[in-house]
Amino acid sequence: MTRSDLVEELANRFGQLTQRDAEYAVKAILDAMGEALVRGHRIEIRGFGSFSVNRRPPRLGRNPRSGEAVAIPEKRVPHFKPGKALREAVDERTKQLLGVDDK
Repeated sequence: MTRSDLVEELANRFGQLTQRDAEYAVKAILDAMGEALVRGHRIEIRGFGSFSVNRRPPRLGRNPRSGEAVAIPEKRVPHFKPGKALREAVDERTKQLLGVDDK
């Protein structure tokens, strides 16, 4: 699902929202989430999952072409951990689509 798909789905589900209002709502939510992560905060949406920032320590890598050692600096990267309800829903739906029996 893309951002525009999300906007379209929101506008379709809530008839009182215009396409433009749905676009503003999605933009506002994503901007707020991005800002919170930049500030180092954790975002938790019950039943869906949590977003946090993980630290990747500095390390020594290799240039694949020359084999030369390259210092890779420390990074902070966004991380998503799905909630139990989402994991179970995805697992169940996948089993239904594939026709897999759990027994």
